[in-house]
Amino acid sequence: MARIRPMIAVPLLAFVAVAVMFWLGMARENPDELPSVLTGKQAPGVALTRLGEAPPFDGADLRDGEIALVNFWASWCVPCRVEHPNLEKLAGEGVTIYGVNYKDKPADALGFLDELGNPFAAIGADEQGKMGLEWGVYGVPETFLIDGQGRIVMRHAGPITQRVIDNTLRPAMERARGG
Repeated sequence: MARIRPMIAVPLLAFVAVAVMFWLGMARENPDELPSVLTGKQAPGVALTRLGEAPPFDGADLRDGEIALVNFWASWCVPCRVEHPNLEKLAGEGVTIYGVNYKDKPADALGFLDELGNPFAAIGADEQGKMGLEWGVYGVPETFLIDGQGRIVMRHAGPITQRVIDNTLRPAMERARGG
């Protein structure tokens, strides 16, 4: 019986390990989606500073029995401008959206809202990014769907487009409502 030499076995095993990791990564339902370890768990704490005169929100608001979105955004974020009309549309339909202004200057954030409108039921600032770190935010925009008991149902990294609303967000909202 032929023996495999160690010098050949090591690269072969390394190749197989990389191939398996690649396959597992591609086998996800949506390979472009960034997974969140928080899905299905209680949302982390809400620690925000007041942003202008807008009402703030806290963790109790995420456990009021109604589903809600928590949207991390910034005035310097171009994709945040892209998603903003869709957030306005969702808010107009009665979807509760809580805003977290992420690593931004308060004056710039308030100017953004004055210019584009304010879809947020309540809002606060995360100037240092500490809350974003606890929530696992990679960058803005990122949106979390929270069920009425404060659990994260889903996370979407990137702008909320009409395609995301139709194909991802609305079905997840129906599941969160028990429908």
